[in-house]
Amino acid sequence: MSGLNKLTGEIVWQQDRPPVANYASPAVVQAAGKTQAVLAGCNKVESFDPLTGKKLWSIDGSTEETVVTAVTDGSRIFLGGGYPKNHTMAVEADGSGKIAWENVTRTYVPSMIVKNGHVFAVGDGGRAACWKSATGEELWSEKVDREFYGSPVMADSRIYVTSKGGVTSVFEATPEKFTLLSQNPLGDESFSTPAICDNRIYLRSAKTGPVRQEYLWCVGAPGK
Repeated sequence: MSGLNKLTGEIVWQQDRPPVANYASPAVVQAAGKTQAVLAGCNKVESFDPLTGKKLWSIDGSTEETVVTAVTDGSRIFLGGGYPKNHTMAVEADGSGKIAWENVTRTYVPSMIVKNGHVFAVGDGGRAACWKSATGEELWSEKVDREFYGSPVMADSRIYVTSKGGVTSVFEATPEKFTLLSQNPLGDESFSTPAICDNRIYLRSAKTGPVRQEYLWCVGAPGK
């Protein structure tokens, strides 16, 4: 893991990680009253000072391989894994090493969303879930689709997520209930995360066949 000067590209600091495969990106978060760069995988969860590379804390946990990017509610760090076991966990961000809660949901590739004391997730297999961020209590779990590689995004209380089959599902996500609003197919295959900007949603997908063709879609009101 490295920290670079964003203007020059100069490497400012480096920290060795265990020599095993891992795919997660580090996340810079504000948690436990400080700025932390958090990275999971290699059977560890570690936090670094993003300016100096100083290791703030390290605990055994997570799984050997992770893909999700860590998120936080300001007190806890939320992570997922999928090899060699399915795993979702919440770690206290204060360096105490305490695992706040964990379960066996497979949040291996799609990252999670934290909002107003709740964690929303869409697992790789297509089941959406909502947990209390403090305790991990499951409030609901519902099937959306199957095979997800892109992460869900939230606008107000609506979550948009695109399956490998190119179907974008939109559902109302509140702690009280899950309501599927629509499912819209675009293309045959997608591995991307929807992006929302200025009342438009941008999606990437591909048409498969003898010749694969990638497409970028913009859905929304026409521009001026």
